[in-house]
Amino acid sequence: MNIEAVKWIGGTDGVLELIDQRRLPAEFVRLKIRSVEQLHEAIRTLTVRGAPAIGVAAAYGPILALQWLTGRPSAAEALNEVLKACDYLASSRPTAVNLFWALDRIRAKAREAAEDPQTTARGLQAALLTEANTIHEEDVVMCRRIGENGTRLIRDGFSVLTHCNAGALATAGQGTALSVLFEAHQRGRQFEVFADETRPLLQGSRLTAWELQQAGIKVTVICDNMAGFLMKQGKIQAVITGADRIAVNGDAANKIGTYSLSILAKHHGIPFYIAAPSSTFDLSLESGAAIPIEQRNPEEVIWCAQVQTAPSGVHVYNPAFDVTEAKDITAIITEKGVIESPNRERIRDLLGRAEPSQPDSLRGPAAKR
Repeated sequence: MNIEAVKWIGGTDGVLELIDQRRLPAEFVRLKIRSVEQLHEAIRTLTVRGAPAIGVAAAYGPILALQWLTGRPSAAEALNEVLKACDYLASSRPTAVNLFWALDRIRAKAREAAEDPQTTARGLQAALLTEANTIHEEDVVMCRRIGENGTRLIRDGFSVLTHCNAGALATAGQGTALSVLFEAHQRGRQFEVFADETRPLLQGSRLTAWELQQAGIKVTVICDNMAGFLMKQGKIQAVITGADRIAVNGDAANKIGTYSLSILAKHHGIPFYIAAPSSTFDLSLESGAAIPIEQRNPEEVIWCAQVQTAPSGVHVYNPAFDVTEAKDITAIITEKGVIESPNRERIRDLLGRAEPSQPDSLRGPAAKR
């Protein structure tokens, strides 16, 4: 898979290229992003989506911001512009912790570079491009390792259910949940996938089904409300999804509808797996109850494929995510290994972090978004 949902073209005066995921599968369009404002809008409107991809894309934002500085700015002025850009991008979406994690790395690199009295604004920009490229490259490696670590969980003859999209379109690499399936497929495993359509924005039917078809993996799209019946019929042997934020106790936020699948899977004795990078863990949160849940535009529910499906003016409740409790998760697959029956101790043991840390972007007002 060489989709490249996020791609930087050129040097410090380059441009960020994104696949416009709103137009898939009918159209494959790449957009050139040339400003922080364009990037903020792309993240907010789901032009680019998926926690890892959002983080990687945001890392390039401050480089774009510095391209608009005129005259001969000092390193201090450049640093101020970077910090402003990071704060602005942090307001684009509230749930995916990878966004804040990546922006914190860019802030730290900018401050480190600015401390050197020899650093120019141009030099600071070059340092940020190196850091953003590193974040991008790490994500590619991370995706592959998640796939390799989870492959043993996919057996010949399995039918696997997945929800939303956690593939190459959601990352800089080959995905998280779908990476497990891609790696199993490359090793010759014979299995099929059922993809929930994932209302209201249909990321499963539009994006996941498209990716799996591109990879030559047998895929069947189902409506979200069909999953339980398939489980009852014995047609599902495993469920695997991604995650946008995972608390220290293992509770995980993912696309709305994931919680329901975890309850259905547990009732039917089906393993429920989450695949996510270590950057998705927020060890400052004791449980999923503290994860901020994004509320999105009611129009996403009232309209579907440019057809009005609910009366104008009707009340709409449209949370983008829900939280699956750790007790209902069989295992979390990371690039560092698989956490069976996840809990606080097992998570910290694997991640190698004894104390919780809170990203700068989540302190103060940003934590309330």
